[in-house]
Amino acid sequence: MSPRTHLYDLLVSTIFTEGLDDQMDLWTLGFSAIWIKGADLGTLAADLHLDPATRTPCHLSEILDRNIDDGSDWVAEVNGWIGIVPGVDRERLRSISEGSREVLNVSMDISGREYFDYARDGRMIVSFDPAFPDDRSGDDPHALDHLMDGLRFQISDDGSVDDRVEEDESFSSALALIGRITGTDMAADWFEARHSSMRPVSS
Repeated sequence: MSPRTHLYDLLVSTIFTEGLDDQMDLWTLGFSAIWIKGADLGTLAADLHLDPATRTPCHLSEILDRNIDDGSDWVAEVNGWIGIVPGVDRERLRSISEGSREVLNVSMDISGREYFDYARDGRMIVSFDPAFPDDRSGDDPHALDHLMDGLRFQISDDGSVDDRVEEDESFSSALALIGRITGTDMAADWFEARHSSMRPVSS
């Protein structure tokens, strides 16, 4: 793994365990995750229509199969934050953040677009495409600048091959930013740790 793409590479190797289609990759599949602070798990499960009675120990490496089989989401609690994989439509982030909650979103879609969003108390504070971070929107577009030092987002074609920023590094930087905001180790605390899965509430 390249140090610059370490978190992206780790996420890929975690999601795509042995036995899955060799032709599939994270950009083809798409990926989304959210992290929420300020809500207890029971309240959040109700908001997201998840059934706590179905909570089962689960590594992130197991969630793709479980999600395909029964719609399960991966649910992880670390340092006062609750992570959910897969995440939700970006349009819902503001409503989820209402009531003094904080919500982080990082995602990529099958068209190749990346997204990073930070919502708080019903407001979108910062939103940007990690590949083009200068084009930020939100109520306070520079609120997270102090946490972005040393991270490499902007896609570049100039410079030497070894110094270019490509999509995998940009997304890895977005994941690193999540770790800085949550005060957690993205690898040990989230990707590699054993947490839980929950199935959707039966209709």
